[in-house]
Amino acid sequence: MSDVSSILEAINRGDRIAAEKLLPLVYDELRKLAAQRMAQERPGQTLDATALVHEAYLRLVKVPGTGQWQGRGHFFAAAAEAMRRILVERARRKRRLKRGGQLQRVPISDVADQDDDSRLLALDDALTRLAAEDREAAKIVEMHHFGGLSHEIVADSLGLSVYRVRQKWTYAQAWLRDDLKQ
Repeated sequence: MSDVSSILEAINRGDRIAAEKLLPLVYDELRKLAAQRMAQERPGQTLDATALVHEAYLRLVKVPGTGQWQGRGHFFAAAAEAMRRILVERARRKRRLKRGGQLQRVPISDVADQDDDSRLLALDDALTRLAAEDREAAKIVEMHHFGGLSHEIVADSLGLSVYRVRQKWTYAQAWLRDDLKQ
């Protein structure tokens, strides 16, 4: 994985060729994370794990003005955030007026009866509220739930102990469960 770190440093210096070298090294892991996330979606989606990986990768390294990568963990944390944003944007697009957005809204207490897009949007809104209260817990949820990263990788990426990550994960689950019931 030192190759990944050195390539990320080259990308930070503006080396465009380094981005092409990075994909083969991280593709399998990103594909596995995306497949885990897409397994939670309803079958028959137009977006599959491969498309999610490609879109997230393009957002991470091909777009001018990408962030400075502080290592492998930071890159995968950013990948988890990119995947979350892609899924939320896709759900919002499907909810627009021209795509049936005039459908009647129901209270968040009926989330269990709603489709996957509604649950995803409700979770995204709740995660935004959690971030306002506890940014660290929200970041852990994003990396673990949307990115499929293990507690150990999340801990390493955020510079926390695994115990602290598990503690925040448990807290965030309870907080989100309570928030989504309202």
